[in-house]
Amino acid sequence: MFAPAKLRLDDVSMTFKTPGGVFPALAPVTLAITQGRFVSLIGPSGCGKSTLFNVIAGLLEPSGGRVVIDGVDATGMIGRVGYMLQKDLLLPWRTVLDNVILGMEIQGVPLPAARDRALPLLRRYGLAGFEHLYPSALSGGMRQRAALLRTLMFDTDVILLDEPFGALDAQTKLQMQEWLLQLWSDFSKTVVFVTHDIEEAIYLSDEVNVMATRPGRIVETIPVTIARPRPRSVTLSPEFIAIKERCLELLTAGHHSFIDEAA
Repeated sequence: MFAPAKLRLDDVSMTFKTPGGVFPALAPVTLAITQGRFVSLIGPSGCGKSTLFNVIAGLLEPSGGRVVIDGVDATGMIGRVGYMLQKDLLLPWRTVLDNVILGMEIQGVPLPAARDRALPLLRRYGLAGFEHLYPSALSGGMRQRAALLRTLMFDTDVILLDEPFGALDAQTKLQMQEWLLQLWSDFSKTVVFVTHDIEEAIYLSDEVNVMATRPGRIVETIPVTIARPRPRSVTLSPEFIAIKERCLELLTAGHHSFIDEAA
């Protein structure tokens, strides 16, 4: 018996009116993700990944279709998912601790209770000693840690991560990938992850959804059945290489502008 979907997209489409006419940003997209899965979206620039995220987050009303979370129509509803962009968007006038608890504050959790809940997590997940510093004192990787914890503590089951490590150097990115997998395992969240890095998508994910453009659409869903935990050497395994080659094949089929950052 199949588990019910935590997040389901039913023929979600989006068109925009432009001076040149109607632009189809997304063809109907259908996708079902069960609880606790880590799912990635990859595709060329302009394929609608961010548009799709904005629809899931309730920031955009789709032109067609619906977003369903836990069996309930959540189309156009904000606050049902956590959403983190590539930019950390930490508030410079708030300490790291008070940035992390922002979501809880918005949800009405009293300030002392929110801080008491967040402090052990900051110490557990590599931010000990930084709690009372301001974002300007943090490295890029530490800022992303704070932003990810803030997203997780918004207390939603579904987390959208839009290229969260895209601006980091290669070594920091690898460290953040391992850190994210630890959080995902500990918090049992359902993660939808956008990246331009094919190896990152495969290494992190249970499945990779490859998108094409004009209009944006999912052309293939590729399961990643490599056992967890995954050592870095798995990137040299035949299964990993075969998935990467299939992703590249799909992405370069008429979309040569895509750059494999992992190559």
